Amino acid sequence: MSSNSTKRAPTTATQRLKQDYLRIKKDPVPYICAEPLPSNILEWHYVVRGPEMTPYEGGYYHGKLIFPREFPFKPPSIYMITPNGRFKCNTRLCLSITDFHPDTWNPAWSVSTILTGLLSFMVEKGPTLGSIETSEFTKRQLASQSLAFNLKDKVFCELFPEVVEEIKQKQKAQEELHSRPPALPLPDVVPDGETHHGQNGLPLLNGHVPLAAANHPGLQQANRNHGLLGGALANLFVIVGFAAFAYTVKYVLRSIAQE
Repeated sequence: MSSNSTKRAPTTATQRLKQDYLRIKKDPVPYICAEPLPSNILEWHYVVRGPEMTPYEGGYYHGKLIFPREFPFKPPSIYMITPNGRFKCNTRLCLSITDFHPDTWNPAWSVSTILTGLLSFMVEKGPTLGSIETSEFTKRQLASQSLAFNLKDKVFCELFPEVVEEIKQKQKAQEELHSRPPALPLPDVVPDGETHHGQNGLPLLNGHVPLAAANHPGLQQANRNHGLLGGALANLFVIVGFAAFAYTVKYVLRSIAQE
């Protein structure tokens, strides 16, 4: 923070925001980091890391706080810059901790309190002025797109170099993951490493048709055909045997008659 900021803001606001800055550095707000502009202590920028188990997981959401010259006796206005699916971009948000509700503002609330309240309302679903309704799928898509979006923002890159490096490392990991060739499916083979096929083109495992293959429609049809052929042959043998027996009886009776 440069000395120019003390000329722009009243002493009370400047001293209070400096105290809040030291406090937030000593005790950071979970999932959020914040920095004032070097040229104007009344304008702070923040980054929300999407909490786990929410549609915002993996996303980085850049926004800003504009403090009035009367701070801490009057509340700031809050804006979200990164598309997020929860709030409109570059629009004043109507929250109990913003300038939309000066009647509920508490001068004891610090920058940490404001950012904590913002995160709490972000992960909820309650509507308010400046909020929008989108599906969880859309929010997850925007979370993924937020990385590249923020890297195009000059102020974001200047104020949050550590977050920029974090995003680039995550992008690199994602690119490496997507560039890996897909795993090939394992072939169905018998223990000797070769696939054998029997009649009807069905695979054999150790000389036997596997149970799954035994239910193959082709094999079932072949079994039915084989059964019909066996039954016909059995009937034929019965008829031939009966004819031979009848001929033998007739021959014996004729021989007795001649005697």
